[in-house]
Amino acid sequence: MTLTDSTIADPAALLRWYVDAGVDETMGEVPVDRFAGPAQPPAIMTPSAGFVAASPPAVPVILPTAPAAPSVGSGATAAHLAAAAMTVDELRAAVESYDGCGLKQFASRTVFADGNPNARLMLVGEAPGEEEDRRGLPFVGVSGKLLDRMLAAIGHDRTTAYITNVMFWRPPGNRKPTAEEVSLCLPFVERHIALVDPDVLLFVGGLAASTLLANPQGITRLRGRWFEFANPGLARPVPAMATFHPAYLLRTPPQKRLAWRDLLEVKKKLKSAASV
Repeated sequence: MTLTDSTIADPAALLRWYVDAGVDETMGEVPVDRFAGPAQPPAIMTPSAGFVAASPPAVPVILPTAPAAPSVGSGATAAHLAAAAMTVDELRAAVESYDGCGLKQFASRTVFADGNPNARLMLVGEAPGEEEDRRGLPFVGVSGKLLDRMLAAIGHDRTTAYITNVMFWRPPGNRKPTAEEVSLCLPFVERHIALVDPDVLLFVGGLAASTLLANPQGITRLRGRWFEFANPGLARPVPAMATFHPAYLLRTPPQKRLAWRDLLEVKKKLKSAASV
């Protein structure tokens, strides 16, 4: 299909040529460079004058306002509720009534704790999974069964240990909690530890370890080392050890040997604390 001078000179022939070529829509009389800067504002017509340049749009003026009052879900409110709890049961009630963390609206249950609150060994995990959300108890799924075997290997079970999580509600799809979600629950977790006042803390998983130790290093670097956990509610710092999460151990069985070393250290520390 050739465009000749005679076709160009005949508007009807030129239109037929465009149709035959597949052109069925026109966008403008001149090409537009989309990579160029913003075009000048279009001219406007006023009744009393000819075309004049359009005025630039007015810039809105934002006046300063007074800061908003803290919402129910603010970290300050969580800290206030946590500090007001004088017993573990009061803390449980405070957590169950707290609506500041958005995860709660997606969860089936609040997962507070399991085991003996008078135990000398306290474990803090990461967040509830599907089975924990269904039953309202921490570490009751497949990884929980492995944790029970790990505790049994050093002579403990849920009657001689106390288990909780950094998060009290299951994140949708078992996703990792956001930093904001963790910070909203943290005052309750810290108060929880202070009320139980264990002899030894075991942080199970990277989220629990990095959050409560305020240390951004990964679990591979944090595990196997002794730290001291302290907060204003504790009479003295508590020895704390971090270890791999059972869910990780199920995916990576060779790492169980390192977790076993961590458990033996915990057992040794509990024995030495009992003799003091």
